[in-house]
Amino acid sequence: MRRPPPPSLPRSSPPAPPSLENQPSINQSSSINRNQSINQSIVKQEIVNIRRDTLPDYDAKIKAFYEEHLHSDEEIRYVLDGRGYFDVRDRDDRWIRICCEKGDLIVLPEGIYHRFTLDTGDYVRAMRLFVGEPVWTPINRGPEADAHEARAAYERAFLAPPPPPQQQQQQQQQRPRAAAA
Repeated sequence: MRRPPPPSLPRSSPPAPPSLENQPSINQSSSINRNQSINQSIVKQEIVNIRRDTLPDYDAKIKAFYEEHLHSDEEIRYVLDGRGYFDVRDRDDRWIRICCEKGDLIVLPEGIYHRFTLDTGDYVRAMRLFVGEPVWTPINRGPEADAHEARAAYERAFLAPPPPPQQQQQQQQQRPRAAAA
């Protein structure tokens, strides 16, 4: 059963654009390594400024960001300035709101239903990071998204019921324990 979204946040005038003098030196075609101990892939990056005077077709894009959807790839964002909210669903399909502001990094796994909105400052500047070629194709919630392989993988990884207590105890007993000092 779908629950209604949280109430809309009031909007106000966006702040002045940030000075780029103290921002990280980044260009849109650069690449960086992403946690090589986990993945040897190269991450591509781009900077997005979400505010009325810098984002073409602002109202339509804000509406699209707020439509509940999933992606077939991880969504990785590092907030450089401003603030926004990612809403994600818990196991019971209830919304959880995650505030993201300057200095925050968020990684949403592929296949998770989510949406995004700005706070009352109506502005966020973020680095979008991609493993491999940049892809940002939202698949809006519905039968197509429910049947998508990314959603199935997400459900197996995150929504599968926990193992029975006896199996949990066996798993804990099999883990190596640190030697006492």
